[in-house]
Amino acid sequence: MVLATEVVDELYRIRSERGKGFMRRVYLDHAATTAVHPQVLQTMLPYLQDQFGNPSSIYSWGREAKAAIENARAQVAALINADPAEIIFTGSGTEADNTALVGVASALGHKGRHIITSKIEHHAILHTAEDLEQKGFQVTYLPVDGDGLVDPEDLKKALTPETILVSIMFANNEIGTIEPIGQLAQIAKEHGVLFHTDAVQAVGNVPVDVKELGVDLLSLSGHKIYAPKGVGALYVRRGTKIKPFIHGGAQERKFRAGTENVPGIVGLGKAAELARLELPERRAHLIELRDYLIEGVLGSIDHVRLNGHRTCRLPGNANFSFEFVEGESLLLSLDLAGIAASSGSACTSGSLEPSHVLLAIGLPHEIAHGSLRLTLGRENTKEDIDYVLSVLPDIVNRLRAMSPLAPKGGLSCV
Repeated sequence: MVLATEVVDELYRIRSERGKGFMRRVYLDHAATTAVHPQVLQTMLPYLQDQFGNPSSIYSWGREAKAAIENARAQVAALINADPAEIIFTGSGTEADNTALVGVASALGHKGRHIITSKIEHHAILHTAEDLEQKGFQVTYLPVDGDGLVDPEDLKKALTPETILVSIMFANNEIGTIEPIGQLAQIAKEHGVLFHTDAVQAVGNVPVDVKELGVDLLSLSGHKIYAPKGVGALYVRRGTKIKPFIHGGAQERKFRAGTENVPGIVGLGKAAELARLELPERRAHLIELRDYLIEGVLGSIDHVRLNGHRTCRLPGNANFSFEFVEGESLLLSLDLAGIAASSGSACTSGSLEPSHVLLAIGLPHEIAHGSLRLTLGRENTKEDIDYVLSVLPDIVNRLRAMSPLAPKGGLSCV
């Protein structure tokens, strides 16, 4: 593969020859994080300045902060059709995932020590499951098909009398495939097993109704829906047994100790309200841009594949694999062209290993290394996509020309 440093040197040389001038900047990594919505920021500011009280205090400053938290709890609950009392605020989506798995394992470990998840989960789930294995739990990792879908029949076969929890993500953070969560949750319910879904990528992008889905626990994160980083939430269906693993105070009804991040929680609440009100328009906008992007890439570049289900996918997700191209070099090249993208989860961006998700759907290592994830947001435009389509084919061809693995004579666009 071409060394990233060689690519950078070559691109800087090309840019120098062309002159610096104005360069368009396009952010296409909304699955990693989103910009704070202006209305969210305005809602947060008072709680970073004058309304700074500790919500556990009984005087007026504290009561004001407590009321703001409860208002945000109602806003988050409304987004997923839950009751406010079923929402626990956390420090992130990762913490919400950990709370779900560890909390259920601690509460129900005396009944059984078997947990089921899938091979394409976020590492917040996979690493927590691995830790539970070290503590004596058995974990079954369900396979997925070539589109990244879990087969409900595989779940049925994996369930045992020892199973206490099933955790399957709502939508994959890398390839965007949306899982049949309602069907999977129903299977778990029929066997008396709790069901958790990591819905960090789904909430705010597609309709999510916890009552309709029948899930017992659901994780979400603020910075994926235009709220700040450092705040998330866990839905816990009323009556679900779960033990806290952060101790020290009575906050969040003793489910999660620690002084609440009031500004962050208020921001998450406002972002949830905006997502609920704007969801139809946001979703339609993203689907239109996504399909335009997918068709443009597949129609202009040879030896490229779309990863994930073609239609059962997140509105703003497009994930491609390019043969004879190394992913890091592709990202650096796009960055030098003013385009922010990723090759997979932001949590593993420093890893040299190919994506576990792409390997799970059957891609060989050499193709999995050449992946590109482009994820759209509310502020993206058709002109942004046109710009990407104007530079991406040339970048891919240039990298292939430098690659010893590409066929002799190079590869041209269709």
